[in-house]
Amino acid sequence: MASSNSSPPEEDEVLVEEKLFARTLIFNRTRQLNALSYQMIIRMLELFRAYEKDSNVKLVIVKGKGRAFCAGGDVAAVVRDIKEGNWRLGADFFRKEFTLNYLIATYSKPQVSILNGIVMGGGAGVSIHGRFRVATENSVFAMPEAALGLFPDVGASYFLSRLPGFFGEYVGLTGSRLDGAEMLACGLATHFVPSARLSLLEEALYKVDSSDPAIVSEIIDKYSQKPHLKAKSAHLRLDVIDKCFSRRTVEDIISSLEREAANRRDDWISATIQTLKKASPMSLKISLRSIREGRLQGVGQCLVREYRMVCHVLQGEVSKDFVEGCRAILVDKDRNPKWEPSKLEYISDRMVDRYFSKVDDEDWEELKLPARSYLPGYAISKL
Repeated sequence: MASSNSSPPEEDEVLVEEKLFARTLIFNRTRQLNALSYQMIIRMLELFRAYEKDSNVKLVIVKGKGRAFCAGGDVAAVVRDIKEGNWRLGADFFRKEFTLNYLIATYSKPQVSILNGIVMGGGAGVSIHGRFRVATENSVFAMPEAALGLFPDVGASYFLSRLPGFFGEYVGLTGSRLDGAEMLACGLATHFVPSARLSLLEEALYKVDSSDPAIVSEIIDKYSQKPHLKAKSAHLRLDVIDKCFSRRTVEDIISSLEREAANRRDDWISATIQTLKKASPMSLKISLRSIREGRLQGVGQCLVREYRMVCHVLQGEVSKDFVEGCRAILVDKDRNPKWEPSKLEYISDRMVDRYFSKVDDEDWEELKLPARSYLPGYAISKL
């Protein structure tokens, strides 16, 4: 989720702290839960590029001010642009955002993201692709795009598809919220550090005169703990998740869950079914295919494909569910979206194929990612 190019903010939306060998970037839109703006993306691109060339900078720390790391993007501006016939403004945002995601995924110096709060949508894009992701007891992760008429973007088809079993399909289709312990268990987080110890961790990281990931990891390990999963954690349901979410189609996934529900009383299964039935049918279809294709693609390929997909979403020629989802969830807040097509069975393979094809617009261009000499150096799953 993202925000289009709007007027410059009155205060810095990305604060910068320079201490010894580290540079700390702090998201500073607390009232908006640090939702990404166009200016934030441009600023981060500038800073990351500069720090990679600066031999005095050994690592980059990214965190959020207030109770969120980054709750995604300010989609209201994007929808406003679409309604005014300017979907290309939103496309320009995504082009810059996906370029930043790729830069982070291929970064030559360690990035330590401190996820002490809400991490959703675009917030995942600027953290999960980084080398180190530190969760806490305050962490809340989700990719809720299917409920908004969008799909898990920002390279999510890469990192979700690499979670254990079919947990990524579950997280991507349901928008399920994960806590810090669950993030660590599935590999979205590399470490779990209690929030009370974060200041000590940061002080230690400032002094690391090295970009060697092994050395940085050793420092974080000293402050880390192994949290316990809650009894109702979805990560403890991997057997059911793998059985149902491995199915070929969304319809098959729902049918499989309904068979499980018929065989045993389980509130979690029933809630999962209801969540899927409330989401945009088109979003579910393209999200599942995106994650499945992501299993066989590199992070750059995923971002290029997702850019095609998001441009089709913004253009709204196949479905206008994104505008409707934002109206129902974020603007009017009646939580009663009128999806169109309204049912999964009304969606043909040809309609889904459109999202994965080039955009039929003479001014449209594919996402062209910069040449990078570093391959993705981060591990998502514990496999």
